[in-house]
Amino acid sequence: MLMSGLFGEDLFDEFWGFPTHELANINDHVMDTDVLETKEGYELDMDLPGFKKDQINITLENGYMTVSAARDQEQDKKDTHGKLIRQERYAGTLQRSFYVGEAVKREDVKAKLEDGVLKLSIPKKDLKALPGNNTIAIEG
Repeated sequence: MLMSGLFGEDLFDEFWGFPTHELANINDHVMDTDVLETKEGYELDMDLPGFKKDQINITLENGYMTVSAARDQEQDKKDTHGKLIRQERYAGTLQRSFYVGEAVKREDVKAKLEDGVLKLSIPKKDLKALPGNNTIAIEG
């Protein structure tokens, strides 16, 4: 007897024998990022395997740096003679934002895509101190 959702992601995955329990959910490891603080600034290494330079966009707005990557499913289509049973390659848009401070300007950030890893260098800039006490009281 086949039971949908009990043993895997989908009824037909179990039927066809796909090992879904051994596969990670795509959202679990999308845009994994390592952040290293140095004396001069921050170094970010962001995993973007399979993305090309022209599919990645980096913007700065209101102190936030946003990295977005988009891949169209049509670009991955191949002329095949058969029916696609399962597709695990991601097609769509991914996005992550990081607060870098309003003093950081576009020309300060250096970016390089190398072997599926986006490497960003962000210099440290003086942050304005928050006025007064910035502690949040806990009720109860």
